[in-house]
Amino acid sequence: MAQQATERNRGWVWAVVAVAACFALILLLRLRHTEVPVRADRVERRDIVSTVSTNGKVEPTQDFQAHAPVPGVVQGLYVDLGQTVHAGQELLRMDDSEARKNLATAQANLDSSLATLNAMEHGGTQDELLTSKTELAQAQTQQQLDIASLASLQKLQAQGAASPNEVAAAQQRLAATKAHLAQLQARRTGRYATDDLAAQRAQVTQARAALDAAQKDYANVDVHAPFAGTVYALPVAQYDYVQAGEALVDVADLNKLQIFAYFDEPEIGKLAAGQSVKIEWPAKPNQIWHGHILEAPTTIITYGTRNVGECLIAVDDAHGDLLPNTNVTVTVTTQSRTNALSLPREALRTEGASNFVYRIVNGQLVKTPVQVGGVVNLTRFEVAGGLNEGDRVALNATTETDLSDGLHVRIVP
Repeated sequence: MAQQATERNRGWVWAVVAVAACFALILLLRLRHTEVPVRADRVERRDIVSTVSTNGKVEPTQDFQAHAPVPGVVQGLYVDLGQTVHAGQELLRMDDSEARKNLATAQANLDSSLATLNAMEHGGTQDELLTSKTELAQAQTQQQLDIASLASLQKLQAQGAASPNEVAAAQQRLAATKAHLAQLQARRTGRYATDDLAAQRAQVTQARAALDAAQKDYANVDVHAPFAGTVYALPVAQYDYVQAGEALVDVADLNKLQIFAYFDEPEIGKLAAGQSVKIEWPAKPNQIWHGHILEAPTTIITYGTRNVGECLIAVDDAHGDLLPNTNVTVTVTTQSRTNALSLPREALRTEGASNFVYRIVNGQLVKTPVQVGGVVNLTRFEVAGGLNEGDRVALNATTETDLSDGLHVRIVP
């Protein structure tokens, strides 16, 4: 009997154990079923940078652009596209017949204007001066004759041999002669008014300017490089006919380049002189150039439909492999931290003016306030306080469940 009782008790124990195991298994399965799968990351130390990007245009700091001074034919072309040239080297020469004609015309116009001004300042031309001198001498002689005639008539009148009318007529003749003489003298010394002289002097100034321009055009038919550089644009060929003002050749020092970049208004406050810049050109996708900001924006301008600030960037490592007038993408490093505690941006949440994250502690989410540092970019943010290195933080749920304080979670890749 005792042996049967013992075996019966053992059976009950095993039954209880089996039931307890079943309950534990059911509870575990239920708990696992209620855990929300989440992606997570750890607080770790990294170098973190904050950047802003925009488009820009490359320009040489030393640039020479030659244009046709007058219409004509490209008589000689002495360089090729991409050729390196030295200072003073002849690049091309235009046919100079039009320039010589313009120069001769301008010189003739100046000579004529100067001659007219000289004549006006001295009372007239040589022929006019001779005529005036003759007329003045005749008037002076006539005045002397009229004075003698009047005196004779006055003496005869006193003797009763001449009438008062004869004396009056002689006086009128003398007065008319004096008036004519005064007019001739005034004409000889002040023939031209001040306004007339001013107008003629203006014509002389204009003629001199035209001559200077013609001399410059004549000199520019023979094009020389003003400094050492590279021929980066050559839109003409020998014997081409070009109109005045058309581009002939462009030379620049391709080792000295700058970029004008346009940043949208909200980003301008982040920019400062000296900040480092990464430069990318779509034509060479595997190459990167570097530079720094020379001048940060100082005003807002309208650029197309955008309100932007113009920023001047120096290219630090140009070696002839970045061409002028190309459109590039510039990325400015506005802030950076070395070995800073950081997390992905998607872990950060905001509630009013406060920031927080969800730490994962023993499979549960714990709402934890966090202080954000000064460096924030599109992917990560600097952790200035509230977390320790190695803390595991939830990023997001892989289901549609919203994260909340105390939520049971399990981490998935």
